[in-house]
Amino acid sequence: MSTQVMKKQEVKKTELVLEILPIQGYEKVIKVTHLKAKLQAIIAIHSTVLGKTLGGTRIYPYSSFEHALTDVLRLAKGMSYKSAIAGIEFGGGKAVIIANPKIDKTEELLLAYAEAVDSLNGKFITGEDLGSEEKDFAIMSKKTKYLVGLSHEKSSGSPSRFTAWGVYCGIQAVLQKLYGCSCVKDRKIAIQGAGNVGELLIDFLFWQGADVTITDINMDTMKIVTKKYGVKTVSPEEIYHQKCDVFSPCGLGGILNRYTIPILRCKAVAGSANNQLLTDEDGEALRQRKILYAPDFVINSGGLISISQELATEHYHPKIPRDKSLNIYQSLLTIFEEADKNNLATHQVAVSLAQCRMTAGIDM
Repeated sequence: MSTQVMKKQEVKKTELVLEILPIQGYEKVIKVTHLKAKLQAIIAIHSTVLGKTLGGTRIYPYSSFEHALTDVLRLAKGMSYKSAIAGIEFGGGKAVIIANPKIDKTEELLLAYAEAVDSLNGKFITGEDLGSEEKDFAIMSKKTKYLVGLSHEKSSGSPSRFTAWGVYCGIQAVLQKLYGCSCVKDRKIAIQGAGNVGELLIDFLFWQGADVTITDINMDTMKIVTKKYGVKTVSPEEIYHQKCDVFSPCGLGGILNRYTIPILRCKAVAGSANNQLLTDEDGEALRQRKILYAPDFVINSGGLISISQELATEHYHPKIPRDKSLNIYQSLLTIFEEADKNNLATHQVAVSLAQCRMTAGIDM
């Protein structure tokens, strides 16, 4: 998307600059810059129809501003759909910071970004995502209170464990649909990405006797996970060719596309990555290949369910989001049934359901 349409909206304090990007279909998209702190970020608010916006902050070294903008827009919309399907009274939003989290994540950068979040006066509440972690938000809390997942009495902590739990429940739903049994024992699961969520998912699958194959772009991560669980490893390119019951993308999005879908040897796709489909048409391509797809914003909603509980109750208790995440299982079975009944891609059914709930309200 072109950055030529940007208009300067505000200069906050001395060097923090917020610029509005008028993007059709989004309530507000803001480019954030702070030259001294070397901060370049985008905050995208897709919809507040169901409530204040809740979404993570991703820190990633995007190749261009346009790439970052495309990603944050897709992520923000996905959060709206995720909240609607999960029955959470929050809107959808997301933020990205264009930086390498290993070398660029300074305290000055995090504080400058926190000022930008604070300037929205609670319209955008944020927590962990790829490249960000709890200690980053502890720093940001010096400048804003609109954060979740911090260490305190009411905190939900890292959402990764709940995301992984929800994906595990989703894999069970997929197996139930495929085989009439949700048991994962001896089922072949190929996992792409062994980071925070991926490793936790591997842990659940390991203890239930699944036959797991993994890949990760970080060789050290693969060595650690292999030693810990005795899983098989393949290269990032080989993961698509694995003959398996379930292919589970747990890394970056856009990995299901016209190049990868034809080479898949799985019976289903069910993973934690956001925006797994590069385009909506790729959902239909999976259907044409008779590969069952668990829509990402349905199966990976466990983390959102957890952090929303932190905001919704006076005293957070992990049993509540744990049990609520069990609904992912039935939500997916319902979507699979509707897709079969109407000869539609599961992604299309899930999007339609989310849009209806955003229009009519959660309790429809």
